[in-house]
Amino acid sequence: TRNGDVRRAVSAKALQAFKLRIRQLTRGSGGRSMAQVVEKLRSYLLGWKGYFRLAQTPRIWRSLDEWIRRRLRMLHLRHWRRGKAIYRELLRLGASPWVAESVAALSRRWWHNSRSAIHNVLTIAYFDRLGVPRLS
Repeated sequence: TRNGDVRRAVSAKALQAFKLRIRQLTRGSGGRSMAQVVEKLRSYLLGWKGYFRLAQTPRIWRSLDEWIRRRLRMLHLRHWRRGKAIYRELLRLGASPWVAESVAALSRRWWHNSRSAIHNVLTIAYFDRLGVPRLS
């Protein structure tokens, strides 16, 4: 495969276990605030990063960072639940009315919306301010 030599440093099994754990930490709302989710995620990510720090796999780190942020965007939308709340919260975070309306119109399609124009609102800097560590 194209990534064969890159993936030797971090096994496919380790990546699969990592993604499974992130899915567990970012599943539903479970009555947890975003700060609580980020706190749990932070300790796990820092431990994983420390363990694999010598692996020369910048492409994998970057793709995992993007995937984690997409999961967190989805979780934000799930916390807000309804279209009206999504619209209101996105406007509060500085989204244009058009972006807020387009995301709120598809309010129950959380994973789909996490890849849409919401990137301009819930940016990398936003997640940095929340305290989500980067792998790359």
